[in-house]
Amino acid sequence: MTSTTLRMRPRRVAVFSLHTSPLEQPGTGDAGGMNVYVVRTAAQLAELGTEVEIFTRATSSEVPPVTELFPGVTVRNLVAGPFEGLDKNDLPAQLCTFASAVLRVEAHHDPGYYDVVHSHYWLSGQVGWLARERWGVPLVHTAHTLAKVKNAALAADDDPEPNVRVVGEQQVVSDADRLVANTGAEAGQLVDLYGADPAEVSTIPPGVDLNRFTPGDQETARDALGLPREALVLAFVGRIQPLKGPEVLLRSAAELLRRYPELRSRLLVLVVGGPSGNGTERPEALHRLAEELGITEVVRFLPPQSGDALVEVYRAADVVTVPSYNESFGLVALEAQACGTPVVAAAVGGLPVAVADGVSGLLVSGHDAAGWADALGTLTLRPERRRRLAAATTAHATSFSWKHTTEALLDTYTQAKMAFNARFREVSA
Repeated sequence: MTSTTLRMRPRRVAVFSLHTSPLEQPGTGDAGGMNVYVVRTAAQLAELGTEVEIFTRATSSEVPPVTELFPGVTVRNLVAGPFEGLDKNDLPAQLCTFASAVLRVEAHHDPGYYDVVHSHYWLSGQVGWLARERWGVPLVHTAHTLAKVKNAALAADDDPEPNVRVVGEQQVVSDADRLVANTGAEAGQLVDLYGADPAEVSTIPPGVDLNRFTPGDQETARDALGLPREALVLAFVGRIQPLKGPEVLLRSAAELLRRYPELRSRLLVLVVGGPSGNGTERPEALHRLAEELGITEVVRFLPPQSGDALVEVYRAADVVTVPSYNESFGLVALEAQACGTPVVAAAVGGLPVAVADGVSGLLVSGHDAAGWADALGTLTLRPERRRRLAAATTAHATSFSWKHTTEALLDTYTQAKMAFNARFREVSA
């Protein structure tokens, strides 16, 4: 790295995460993998000497305006609309209010206080676009999910993304200085579906906290969660909404029991998470589905888990399932593997990168119960195959780390800053 490049590394980054706060618990509401991404990369940036200020919308009057998340990482909780009663589809109406609050914060600093803006999700990108113009700094944007991709593979009970999002995403893609994609597939979607310049798209896989998510004793984990030691545990971890496909696990478990009735005394389906998106309209839908399928006695529901409790969930499971209809990456799959647990996942989005098919887990094409029962049966009925996959999970997971992710982000910030300044000089000449 040249001395010029080192000098151009950002001292301070403004991160926009409008619709979900890094202070919220992943697994419910709109909090999920994006929250983890924002928190872990911010922490790593601070460790590498770059300060981070995260701007998010306050959802409670009890949250202080400013919170120190880590040394060098500040969260600014901005008032934009009512604290409660707004879901993601209501937030476009609050963009002006949020943008105004962001600009007021910056106005109290000397010019050039922030070196780069990094926006997450299209709503934040709209505000980032404005800040870029007002502050004269480059905009780096991570979409996390894309409306056109999601609408092309909707779950049966899911609603399509509105046109306002499609248009908003297009605007952000067109005006951002750099786009960060989680996988090569997502980079291709940005180019093919949104017309992004391939030279301005950086492919940077997310990471996993390899200090927290580690293998451990399965029996100890099951004791901590109150699960039977002898059970065959199939787990789902995530937000309860059609996009994430938890009903796929229930239907495939029912199919497994139809094929192999002797499994009923041992099979345990563990669903960990809270309602989100369309799932908030039908919070008991999974419970009712379990009753309809006749598997209530083998299904156990747990609220979202954090910290060591989440690690115990992964360690307690024989298999973690990720049956999503769309995933830009799939951090749950990576966390589970880091804990030594094989994963069965849908072959969509970034999951073929997060899961090494046939090595650390299995990928399933489609979402029909028969196909998923085939894959799950392979592992539940063949413990030696399960153990062989489990033996390779940690090696696969360790190829991903938040340190690698953040170092690549810093390089992208630097490239964006150098290109932005070069264009500014051309315009000024």
